[in-house]
Amino acid sequence: MKNLCFAAVLLCATVGYAMPMASSARSMVPSEIQQLIGVDYRALKDSPTAQALKAQVLPENLKEFEVALKGIGIDTDRDLDQLDFASFRTEKKGIQVIGVAQGSFSAKALIKKMKLKKISPTKYGTTSIYPMDGGFVMTFLDDNTLAFGTSDSLHSALNTRDGKRPSMDSNPVMTDQMSAVDSAALWSILDQQGTQAVIFSAMGDASKVGDYDSLKKRILASRYTMNFQSGVNLDFSVLTSDSMTAATLSTIFKGVMLYKKLNATPVEKTAIDSTTVDSDSANLQVHFKSDDQKFQALMHSPLFAAVSH
Repeated sequence: MKNLCFAAVLLCATVGYAMPMASSARSMVPSEIQQLIGVDYRALKDSPTAQALKAQVLPENLKEFEVALKGIGIDTDRDLDQLDFASFRTEKKGIQVIGVAQGSFSAKALIKKMKLKKISPTKYGTTSIYPMDGGFVMTFLDDNTLAFGTSDSLHSALNTRDGKRPSMDSNPVMTDQMSAVDSAALWSILDQQGTQAVIFSAMGDASKVGDYDSLKKRILASRYTMNFQSGVNLDFSVLTSDSMTAATLSTIFKGVMLYKKLNATPVEKTAIDSTTVDSDSANLQVHFKSDDQKFQALMHSPLFAAVSH
């Protein structure tokens, strides 16, 4: 769901409480985390706006994960409470992704169904691995939590859990980012490299002037949250190395907002006017708030369509 973050930034933030990520799942996330996304399916279920947003900008890998879960008997609309996704960098195999599902399903019941279908697990160490649709595999972490992904990505995650590679808890920057967001309906944290790419794209031509390369090195990580309890609220925060960098980014983004407003539609102008950009210590902070009707109108605007795909 990285495109959600990109859309929010490029539009200058045009776009219930979640259950925390299970400790058994968190222990599987490697320290080389690129992005972590949390989706509270209960909160999204109660918001037509959230459902519309999810349908419009849902990444293909999330769609594939939902299909794979349905293939083993989990109804994502009925049985899921929380879905977390972790993408992490590996030295030899590039970016890998795992998903963790928590909900009202029962591992014992699902295993019983798989046995009736003559689906047998394989072993990775002492862990039972079950096949899924779409080339994915999965393992149960407890009766109501499972982890899934490709064989390589799940093996990497299991190696992390078993202490064969460092976990996210040894990455203080990302753990601090996570602690600030994981009570939201939809949240994400992004590492330095990913954040630099998002900021570069959002700045557009502004990234070509001044000493951007020097500025980029002082961008460390980012996070965003979306809540739908009273309209749509989005908060996007970029961690930098110092208050001067955060203030500089704030000034640049305010300029980008003014530039975007020149050619914006009336709906997009309203969205930009509903956005505030500021800095607080070493953080760039972007906040957007809208009622459901205005936000759903914005979702059908040409600019939103351009930046959310």
